[in-house]
Amino acid sequence: MPLKDDAYPSSAAFEAISSSLKHDDAGRKDAIKKGGAVFTFNLKNKAGETKNWYIDLKKDGCVGEGAAPEGGKSDVTLNLSDDDFAKLVAGKANAQRLFMSGKLKIKGDVMKATKMEPILKKAQTQAKL
Repeated sequence: MPLKDDAYPSSAAFEAISSSLKHDDAGRKDAIKKGGAVFTFNLKNKAGETKNWYIDLKKDGCVGEGAAPEGGKSDVTLNLSDDDFAKLVAGKANAQRLFMSGKLKIKGDVMKATKMEPILKKAQTQAKL
């Protein structure tokens, strides 16, 4: 099932992250070791609709639609706009600044949220946002 949704242009990043995790076994193991959590991204598009995706860096090193992998739960939930997520993945926005300005809201383990940055950087090189 494709992760990209045309109503959420930045969702292409989830495809890039998924591809990277699937095709780089050593990179996936490293990401799981460093991430150690399930991250859920709740994105709001320009139409005001909300949709979520998860990145499992706790067990399988996979990406999917929904709040968490089946039978699992999210450790960290990040709420932000589709535009801000696109800027974050493209390296044009800083997560800490988005958080401080109220554009990024985090529920759960805030310290684990900081471990997401290297994974998003990996998507920068693959996603064309």
